Amino acid sequence: MITSTTNTIEGREITEYRGIVTGEAILGTNIFRDIFAGIRDIVGGRSGAYEKALREAREIALSEMQDEARKLGANAVIGIDLDYENISTGSSGSMLMVSASGTAVVIR
Repeated sequence: MITSTTNTIEGREITEYRGIVTGEAILGTNIFRDIFAGIRDIVGGRSGAYEKALREAREIALSEMQDEARKLGANAVIGIDLDYENISTGSSGSMLMVSASGTAVVIR
Protein backbone atom coordinates (compact mmCIF):
# COMPACT_ATOMS: atom_id res chain seq x y z
CA MET A 1 0.00 0.00 0.00
CA ILE A 2 1.36 3.39 -0.99
CA THR A 3 0.93 6.09 1.65
CA SER A 4 1.64 9.78 1.30
CA THR A 5 1.09 13.07 3.06
CA THR A 6 0.57 14.69 -0.35
CA ASN A 7 -2.74 14.80 -2.23
CA THR A 8 -1.31 13.12 -5.33
CA ILE A 9 1.20 10.41 -6.10
CA GLU A 10 3.61 11.42 -8.82
CA GLY A 11 3.34 9.29 -11.93
CA ARG A 12 0.13 7.58 -10.75
CA GLU A 13 -3.48 8.37 -11.61
CA ILE A 14 -6.18 8.34 -8.93
CA THR A 15 -9.12 6.46 -10.41
CA GLU A 16 -11.40 6.24 -7.34
CA TYR A 17 -11.80 7.89 -3.99
CA ARG A 18 -12.98 5.36 -1.40
CA GLY A 19 -13.35 7.64 1.62
CA ILE A 20 -11.67 8.89 4.76
CA VAL A 21 -9.79 6.32 6.81
CA THR A 22 -8.38 6.62 10.31
CA GLY A 23 -6.27 4.76 12.80
CA GLU A 24 -5.65 5.45 16.46
CA ALA A 25 -3.30 4.20 19.12
CA ILE A 26 -3.30 5.03 22.81
CA LEU A 27 -0.40 3.76 24.87
CA GLY A 28 0.13 4.13 28.58
CA THR A 29 3.44 5.41 29.84
CA ASN A 30 4.28 4.08 33.24
CA ILE A 31 5.23 6.20 36.23
CA PHE A 32 8.93 5.26 36.04
CA ARG A 33 9.18 6.52 32.47
CA ASP A 34 7.45 9.73 33.56
CA ILE A 35 9.89 10.22 36.46
CA PHE A 36 12.98 9.65 34.28
CA ALA A 37 11.56 11.83 31.51
CA GLY A 38 10.99 14.59 34.09
CA ILE A 39 14.61 14.31 35.24
CA ARG A 40 15.81 14.51 31.64
CA ASP A 41 13.64 17.60 31.11
CA ILE A 42 15.43 19.28 34.02
CA VAL A 43 18.99 18.25 33.13
CA GLY A 44 18.52 18.10 29.35
CA GLY A 45 18.72 15.25 26.88
CA ARG A 46 16.35 13.02 25.03
CA SER A 47 13.85 10.61 26.51
CA GLY A 48 14.44 7.29 24.79
CA ALA A 49 11.45 5.67 26.50
CA TYR A 50 9.05 8.31 25.20
CA GLU A 51 10.61 8.25 21.73
CA LYS A 52 10.14 4.47 21.58
CA ALA A 53 6.52 4.72 22.77
CA LEU A 54 5.80 7.49 20.27
CA ARG A 55 7.31 5.49 17.39
CA GLU A 56 5.29 2.41 18.39
CA ALA A 57 2.03 4.37 18.64
CA ARG A 58 2.62 6.00 15.24
CA GLU A 59 3.25 2.60 13.60
CA ILE A 60 0.06 1.16 15.12
CA ALA A 61 -2.07 4.13 14.01
CA LEU A 62 -0.70 4.01 10.45
CA SER A 63 -1.17 0.24 10.26
CA GLU A 64 -4.80 0.48 11.42
CA MET A 65 -5.46 3.24 8.87
CA GLN A 66 -3.98 1.10 6.06
CA ASP A 67 -6.07 -1.90 7.17
CA GLU A 68 -9.22 0.22 6.98
CA ALA A 69 -8.22 1.40 3.49
CA ARG A 70 -7.71 -2.22 2.33
CA LYS A 71 -11.19 -3.10 3.56
CA LEU A 72 -12.55 -0.35 1.30
CA GLY A 73 -10.67 -1.79 -1.69
CA ALA A 74 -8.06 0.97 -1.83
CA ASN A 75 -4.43 0.48 -2.76
CA ALA A 76 -3.16 3.85 -1.49
CA VAL A 77 -3.85 6.48 1.16
CA ILE A 78 -3.16 10.13 0.39
CA GLY A 79 -3.30 13.36 2.40
CA ILE A 80 -2.18 11.61 5.58
CA ASP A 81 -2.22 13.72 8.74
CA LEU A 82 -0.71 12.59 12.04
CA ASP A 83 -1.81 14.08 15.35
CA TYR A 84 -0.11 13.53 18.70
CA GLU A 85 -1.60 14.13 22.15
CA ASN A 86 -0.40 13.54 25.69
CA ILE A 87 -3.35 12.78 27.94
CA SER A 88 -2.71 13.23 31.65
CA THR A 89 -4.34 10.61 33.89
CA GLY A 90 -3.52 12.32 37.16
CA SER A 91 -0.93 11.05 39.61
CA SER A 92 -0.72 7.63 37.89
CA GLY A 93 0.99 8.97 34.76
CA SER A 94 -0.16 9.74 31.27
CA MET A 95 -1.36 8.22 28.04
CA LEU A 96 0.10 8.90 24.62
CA MET A 97 -2.37 9.13 21.75
CA VAL A 98 -1.50 9.14 18.06
CA SER A 99 -4.14 9.38 15.37
CA ALA A 100 -3.65 9.04 11.63
CA SER A 101 -6.18 10.03 8.97
CA GLY A 102 -6.15 10.18 5.21
CA THR A 103 -8.12 9.50 2.05
CA ALA A 104 -8.29 5.96 0.73
CA VAL A 105 -7.91 5.87 -3.06
CA VAL A 106 -7.42 3.48 -5.93
CA ILE A 107 -4.46 4.37 -8.14
CA ARG A 108 -3.06 2.92 -11.33
